[in-house]
Amino acid sequence: MKKSVFISTLGILVLVFLLLPLCITVITSFGTASTIQFPIKGFTLDWFLVVFQNEAFKNSMIVSLIIGFSSVIVALIIGIPVAYFIARGHFKGKEQLNQFFLSPSIIPGMVIGYVMFQVISAQLNLPIFLGLFISHLIISLPYVIRVVGASLTNFDESIEEAAWTLGMTRGETFIKIVLPNIKAGLLSAFLMAFINSFNNIPVSLFLTGPGVSTLPITLMSYLEFNYDPSVSALSTLLMFLTIIIMLLVEKLVGISTNTQTNA
Repeated sequence: MKKSVFISTLGILVLVFLLLPLCITVITSFGTASTIQFPIKGFTLDWFLVVFQNEAFKNSMIVSLIIGFSSVIVALIIGIPVAYFIARGHFKGKEQLNQFFLSPSIIPGMVIGYVMFQVISAQLNLPIFLGLFISHLIISLPYVIRVVGASLTNFDESIEEAAWTLGMTRGETFIKIVLPNIKAGLLSAFLMAFINSFNNIPVSLFLTGPGVSTLPITLMSYLEFNYDPSVSALSTLLMFLTIIIMLLVEKLVGISTNTQTNA
């Protein structure tokens, strides 16, 4: 009994420790003062308007969206066949190949960022935008392979075998049978990889440059010289965007799992 109370109390304290800064950030985004203050004095939505009127924020938002969408789309094009090959293949070195593709997700972001800077900027001297795209593609690929691979593992392989016996080719089976049955997993992979790319700081920090910067990096730069509630307002918007996407992913994964279980 005492152990249960201790664990419950510890869990509540950890939850408060994690959520309290987020709650304070949301609250301070509505303050009327010209600097971030807590508790707030008055209530206003003006700082959210300031965010949407800030040209640097708008430009970096466009960069983040373009980099995020393009890198994740290409990650899906590469990652889906790789995930299928690993999930359905029976060959020596399968686990090592899987770990190779997933390795960017366990290597510290600062390390990836520094290596990409040395290769892309210092050695190859590629344009900033292209460098960001390649780097975000590399960090997005593990999310796609992991989520799609899990969906393929849960998908009954005998359905594919039945399609083959009925005369469908492997390509037709993959396009007409496999992909429609794992569409929830595909969308989940896209959303998870996108939010990871959109919120990324360590890799982007090394590769942004004049005129081309992602939103998180622009926010960090803005904080060096400004401490007004527009920072809290932008952080609040990004926070709720992330929460909505993760709830959507959770719902999609749940639907996918239940559907495949019932099938």
